[in-house]
Amino acid sequence: MSDFDTNLPSIRQVQNFIKDKHEIELKLVTGDLLAGKIFWQDKHCISILDHYDKQTIVWRHSIVYLKPKS
Repeated sequence: MSDFDTNLPSIRQVQNFIKDKHEIELKLVTGDLLAGKIFWQDKHCISILDHYDKQTIVWRHSIVYLKPKS
C-alpha cells in the first residue's frame, strides 16, 4: 500500500482545496507564511501557486499549518 493514503481526512481536505481552487495560507517551521492556491500534492510535497502564478514546492514536514485564507 502507498504511503499516500487518500482516505485520510487531511489528504481529502487538501484535495478539496485543489478542486475548489481555494486560497490558502501555509505557515512553515521557518516562520514564513505562504499564500496562494494549492496546485498539486503528493506524499512528500505540496505545490503552491502564488498570485503571480509562481510555483513553490513545499516539503510536508516543513508545514506548521495550512488553512483557508479569510
